[in-house]
Amino acid sequence: MNIRLARPDDLKQLQRLEQTYLNDELSSSAQSQGLDGQSFGFKELERLIAEHWIVVAEQDNNEGGEIVGYVIAGGWHFFESWPVYRNILRNMGDFSVNGTKLTKSNSCQYGPIWIKQSCRGQGIFEKLVNHLKLQVQPRFQFMLTFIAEDNLASFTAHTNKASMQVLDFFTFDERDYYLLALVTK
Repeated sequence: MNIRLARPDDLKQLQRLEQTYLNDELSSSAQSQGLDGQSFGFKELERLIAEHWIVVAEQDNNEGGEIVGYVIAGGWHFFESWPVYRNILRNMGDFSVNGTKLTKSNSCQYGPIWIKQSCRGQGIFEKLVNHLKLQVQPRFQFMLTFIAEDNLASFTAHTNKASMQVLDFFTFDERDYYLLALVTK
């Protein structure tokens, strides 16, 4: 398994993977309510590769490399146009980690993370998060993310395998979320 930063020629694979696993995070009740997972278009993924971070897990196969997972991180200026991120930013000043108050300049948004279903449980999650953490470290002290309350698998992975700490529990658009932070330095 090769863990690396995404390149522009990965865009088609990234989009295909994202569309295939877009709603895996949602419980069946959330899906029946018409909720959709977060997705990015081609231009947004292109911008993330150029200006922020996408780390991919690439598996060799007979046809070359297949991207079987990826994780995204970016500065708040990329994410702040979405209402849920504006909600997080509005309340960010209320939180501290290890005595340091969280700000737009010392933290970035982490996630989503997607892993092909047949590749889950193989340690790819930890490898992606650890590689991303090293990439983000020079610019940001903290990575923040939010996870839906009903996504127990993701919550468990992030708190146990990535050692993220819960900062808050909030409701947005009639859905409950945990706000989590990871120290990068």
